[in-house]
Amino acid sequence: MGRRHLIRRGVALAAGSLLLLVGVALLVLPGPGLLLVLAGLLVLADQFPAVARYVDPVRRRAMRAARESVSTPLRITGSCLAAAALLAAGLFWGVMPDLPFGGWPTGAGLIVSSVVLVALLVYSYRTTRTGADDGT
Repeated sequence: MGRRHLIRRGVALAAGSLLLLVGVALLVLPGPGLLLVLAGLLVLADQFPAVARYVDPVRRRAMRAARESVSTPLRITGSCLAAAALLAAGLFWGVMPDLPFGGWPTGAGLIVSSVVLVALLVYSYRTTRTGADDGT
């Protein structure tokens, strides 16, 4: 049982750290950085209780950002257009291997980013609308 616990802690440390590092990078790059930081903290807090104190402040900021991202029709439209542009760029990069970093690895990354953006937009919209309906 002791060995299993150590393996579980090691996996949580590796996965949580990876999510946290990618999330921090995506804070300055296009992507859902704050949500990945939150996911990394949640994974780490499960095995390392000292990390738990950072979860609530990040959760509040992430939820505020989610609400703001769907606060107006203009923001929703902009997010949808950005997702469509990422999808188009991914397809373009995928079929044009002569471009810098061309080929399907880059194209697939852009396509996945598009899908993640749409999923987060839907999540934000549903969470905001459900929360608004329940609160009023």
